[in-house]
Amino acid sequence: MFKRFKKTAKTTMLLTLAVSTTLAFSSGAWAKDAKIQPTSYRTVAEVKDWGATITKIIVNLGKPVPKEAVTKDTFKVHVERSDSRLVNPFIEKGNRKVTKAYVSDKNGNPVKKTGSYVVLEMEIGPAITLGSAIHYDAGSGFNGWNDNKYTITQQKAIKTQSGTISGLEIDNSTGEIRKLVDQFKTGKASFDGVTLTYADYAPAKDKVKNPLVIWLHGMGEGGTDPTIPIAGNKAANFASKEIQSYFGGAYVLAPQTPTYWMDGFTDFGDGTSKYEQALMSLIKDYVAKNKDIDTDRIYIGGDSNGGYMTMLMIRDYKDYFAAAMVVCEALKDSLITDEQINEMKNLPIWFVAAKTDTIVPPNDYMIPTYNRLVNAGAKDVHMSLFDNVVDTSGLYKKSDKTPYEYNGHWSWIYVYNNEVSKLINGKKTTMMEWLASKTLN
Repeated sequence: MFKRFKKTAKTTMLLTLAVSTTLAFSSGAWAKDAKIQPTSYRTVAEVKDWGATITKIIVNLGKPVPKEAVTKDTFKVHVERSDSRLVNPFIEKGNRKVTKAYVSDKNGNPVKKTGSYVVLEMEIGPAITLGSAIHYDAGSGFNGWNDNKYTITQQKAIKTQSGTISGLEIDNSTGEIRKLVDQFKTGKASFDGVTLTYADYAPAKDKVKNPLVIWLHGMGEGGTDPTIPIAGNKAANFASKEIQSYFGGAYVLAPQTPTYWMDGFTDFGDGTSKYEQALMSLIKDYVAKNKDIDTDRIYIGGDSNGGYMTMLMIRDYKDYFAAAMVVCEALKDSLITDEQINEMKNLPIWFVAAKTDTIVPPNDYMIPTYNRLVNAGAKDVHMSLFDNVVDTSGLYKKSDKTPYEYNGHWSWIYVYNNEVSKLINGKKTTMMEWLASKTLN
């Protein structure tokens, strides 16, 4: 009887131990490897003051995990940048610093409980080139989207209710999200043998007329990819909620030249452009196709090479535009006649530049032209001359803790951030407020 009891007790103990062990594995005490679906990643690019930057990665883990399952040390992120336009495409490679990690949905939004995706936010800055989504090719003189191959390597195990996820190495890209840029469409138009590409943004349809903001790119944004003029620098910001709010919703048109707006008929920057007629044709066709554009509120602006073209357009089509933004413009004052000054003086114009601009020194371009307009009797012409171009977000600093300083030619940063303002009729007025108030009537 005792032997039978002993045998039964031993069997019961072994059965209990087996069940306990099974429960322990399933609860995570001794976690088994979890089965997961194929993994992948998407990059997220945002246009910052210095250009398009990859700010985060959305990783598809292939299996739901609890929201507290990851930290910024869970994964290591390595990138290799290349540019297919180059003879030697390789640019650089290295590890990116992860500053924040959280479990998310497929769009990168944080979850409340569980999710199958993880967002890895990474360190960015004007001097951190590993994060750049765009590369400047000195050979062509143009910016272009570079290729970014990421490898995300798991460093720490992720525990879930159904097991442990470990040893992941994720290098399968399923594309890129380009914030604001993705809200633009692209197209092209031809006139008299000249073809221009363009990016455009359309506001939500309503029952009122909407203004049109035309922006002409700088020298590095030419070519045939019309997303470059809005992403090479921060021109995409004209579609941001903040700037759109000043206009109650505005169309944005960013034409692109295959070379440079400053390509003249006799010389580079000679006061003419072989693209001028094609540009005006594109603008008129775009307005005709979008019936809700308010033709009394068409604004034009541009920076550098595009500032040059803006000057030509308001010189030759002064009655078409309601106002102009002219930023670090490259049309020499000596190429503007007194007659042309008198014809332009009644058009609202706001000039912007920085004293540290050595590419188009304000003393040779903007300042004398502005003074001539004022002396001719211009009533609504303004000039903002900054001492230099610095970071105003407080996020980026030099080694001496003073704000990070950009190239003095980059005064367009202040325009895109709507940080250009002055007292007008006793009231501090931003450039966008001023622009939105202008009408041909």
